[in-house]
Amino acid sequence: MPDLLKSDFKDISSLTQTEATVINHVQLILAEKRTSLAMMRTGIAVLALPLTVLGLLISTSRLYTVADTWLLLTAVILLCGGLIALGAFLITRSVYRIRAYDHMVREIKRQSPTVAPYLD
Repeated sequence: MPDLLKSDFKDISSLTQTEATVINHVQLILAEKRTSLAMMRTGIAVLALPLTVLGLLISTSRLYTVADTWLLLTAVILLCGGLIALGAFLITRSVYRIRAYDHMVREIKRQSPTVAPYLD
């Protein structure tokens, strides 16, 4: 193990119980942030699916007539619209949560300056 890492572990092991609790709170917040990032990734994937389906419908449009398949096309377009709305909701919600978690970490760093060097 490099000497730099050993010195970091010595510094961390000398933390008081309160400082260790603060670091545990930050770890919990960062775990929640990871969950929000996973939700954003899911939202992006859900948002990409309707675009793929619509691209496929457009590229194969010469193989069918809209007058004959209007009911099926309407159902597919409504489903794609729902998926676009769901993807946008997931992305928006995760962005707001990530910003809130970043604000929480900044507040913890501001309130406990002795722990702030470990949180960078």
